[in-house]
Amino acid sequence: MADRDEPEDAPPDAGHAAEPAEGAGSADERDRDARDGRDGRDARDARDGRDARDQRDQRDQRDQRDQRGERGERGDEQPEQPEQPDPFRSAVGGLGDGEEGGGAATARAARANLAPSRTLTVGRDNQYFEGNYFFVNQLDPAWTAGTALVDGPVPEEELRQLRAVYLQAPGYARMKRLLRARNLLVVCGEPGTGRGTTALALLAEVATDGVNRLDPATDPRTLREELFRAGAGYLLRLPDEDAADAPAPEAPAGSDGGAGAGAVGPLAEMHLDRLGARLAKAGAFGVLVVGGDAADRLLRGRHAVGFVPPPADEVLRRQLRRRLREAPEGALEAALARFRDEEVRRALGLDELLPAEAARLADHLARRELGETTDEELRAACAGFVTRQARVWFAGADRPGRLPEALPALRTAAFRISVAVFNGSPYGLATEAADRLAWEFGITLAPEEPPGRRLFGTHAELRPALARARLGDGMVDLGLAQVPARVVAFRGNGLATAVLREVWEGHHSARGPICRWLRELCDDPRPAVWVRAAVAAGVLCSWDWMHGLGDLVRPMALGDQEGPRLAVATVLSRAAHEPGVRPAVMSLLKQWAKGPDPGLRKAAVVAHGYGLAAGSVGASLDELGKAVRRDEDGALLAAVSLSVARLLAGPEPAAVVERLGRWLRDGRRPYADLVLLTVLRAIRTPTTFLWGLRDNEEWERRSDWPLGGALVVAHPELAGRLADLTRYALTTARSSAPALDALGSWVRRAAGDEEQLASLAGFLPLLLLDARDRDRLRHLLDRQVRDLDRPLETEVARRLWRAARGGSTDR
Repeated sequence: MADRDEPEDAPPDAGHAAEPAEGAGSADERDRDARDGRDGRDARDARDGRDARDQRDQRDQRDQRDQRGERGERGDEQPEQPEQPDPFRSAVGGLGDGEEGGGAATARAARANLAPSRTLTVGRDNQYFEGNYFFVNQLDPAWTAGTALVDGPVPEEELRQLRAVYLQAPGYARMKRLLRARNLLVVCGEPGTGRGTTALALLAEVATDGVNRLDPATDPRTLREELFRAGAGYLLRLPDEDAADAPAPEAPAGSDGGAGAGAVGPLAEMHLDRLGARLAKAGAFGVLVVGGDAADRLLRGRHAVGFVPPPADEVLRRQLRRRLREAPEGALEAALARFRDEEVRRALGLDELLPAEAARLADHLARRELGETTDEELRAACAGFVTRQARVWFAGADRPGRLPEALPALRTAAFRISVAVFNGSPYGLATEAADRLAWEFGITLAPEEPPGRRLFGTHAELRPALARARLGDGMVDLGLAQVPARVVAFRGNGLATAVLREVWEGHHSARGPICRWLRELCDDPRPAVWVRAAVAAGVLCSWDWMHGLGDLVRPMALGDQEGPRLAVATVLSRAAHEPGVRPAVMSLLKQWAKGPDPGLRKAAVVAHGYGLAAGSVGASLDELGKAVRRDEDGALLAAVSLSVARLLAGPEPAAVVERLGRWLRDGRRPYADLVLLTVLRAIRTPTTFLWGLRDNEEWERRSDWPLGGALVVAHPELAGRLADLTRYALTTARSSAPALDALGSWVRRAAGDEEQLASLAGFLPLLLLDARDRDRLRHLLDRQVRDLDRPLETEVARRLWRAARGGSTDR
């Protein structure tokens, strides 16, 4: 058909029926001629393939007879051995393995989520050190939300300082009126927003006989009027975790109400009514600071108000104005400009500052403007904000060490860790993972008491506040598709790393349950789960290789399931990003590659597909080549080709293409099979399934393109060599059929994308070197146009055929 004279714009066979050539016969004759032509081509293709297979089978039979010492001419022939499976054909059947790796967007988000952070040290006198500066913990009540406060009166000096710097929150006047009218006020808000400072400011105004803090463990249902002093104010900060499932403390002797011994139940409006009456009878004032689930319930009553924090920018400006009142003119504006500097904001790692943080940052900025510090010291101090937040979150989270009482705090700690791993992921995935981790924490703390799981705990609108996170609308990557989802994300890109580093390096007893939790998540078949968990596990291994090797890598590598093989390869590759850990990873992979365990050999091969496990792309290609040579039965051929394809999708495709050419020129069958399989993957697998652990922005907007097509556009200098490799796969007998199918898949993907279609039209002429190549393409387009289920548009086929004919020459 390619030898007949045809118009340049003639479409495949479907178009011939509509546009007969001059002098053509009847429609039936044309159809018969077309069928005969196709049958002739099919027969030639089948005959050529059969002849090649027959010649190869004859050579194989001669080799087998030579090896067995067979003497057929003497009549003592051995029984015919069963045909051995073809490893290349088996590997072709497993070309879908790469699609189990998930979408590139998931891996990209997991990498970006965990970045290096500055650590923070704590002195023996309970002072936090940030760079060369320290701040006393007790003088910042808003910052210490969730930690135990000292019982007793608030020092007058602290109240004077509070009056001097406090910026009234929105609704402050209304809160003061309610407190004076009812003697009791419940302030409901997020931790660290300044709600505790506002409560102290309110009591300092209305109380005439001093302000007292009550122990946070105090149950307000047990308080009697005899405990209050006329004219005094009392502040009680309840735990932010919902303790409704924990036993309440035993009521004091003589108590006429409230929770009895071992009573269970949440704080209710009737309890507040009774407490308010007792405060009024004693002539005292009380403020409860509440968060979490309890706040959601109490806000429906008459005693509670929702707390709105003052704007952090206003707090910052007020504090700077006070600190720089004696500085030269323009110092305030210079300090505010420095705060808006991109490097300072990046060092902070927080999207929004809490009021207490704004006050603390004002001190750092003022010291810099006064020449007491340098820019580097300022950024170092800013980097400690997220670390300090993480330390406050996990300080004594399992206190008092008994499961019923500790479980609410453990659930909150588990949620914060889960958000650190799944930052930016669907809220449902994060909460599901948090429940699993809370269970691990519970059985570690009390092995004989299964902790169970709450069905109706803190509401989704309130729970993110416990982790300084927010809910929002986002998209979840599913590889070739994206779906909308409700995602949870920290209010700052520095919190995720700070949280994981705090629990990993600061609380060693928590490592066991965290490692078991991550291993379980890596078994999850959903890429949105296991990719996130594997990347987080790799980061932990890079911080402590010996512990990660024993509790994460080895248990995952020795598992029986197939799934964790890709997960453990991801863990090792992410750990190898740390230069100090990379030699240990390289040594381990070499041991696995030479060992007897086929699963470990496969894990080592897959790990090299990420490019850094051996230190460089070239070193990884060396190791993959060795793996193919050692692989006598071809069991690793599919895995090796997947890793080579991943490297081809990485930042150095030219090095991979050059190595494919070297392997092909080597002449050995294993290398040739590896090249063929890699080419098949390149022309059929979308780039989103070939993600790595290094950034490659070239594929972001072409994630659904076949890798070959994306490479042609992003690296046009490689188009000729890629065409030679593709034609080699199309013209080699053992790979011609799957290669033609892969090319057909490429055509169908390009049909719906103008940019991809134009790229393919420019690439096809490089594949057509003779009439046989044109026949192959024409046959492919004919078949797709006539497909009853998914017919290719005739105009698309005509465009590709015209482009191919215009760029080809007979040879």
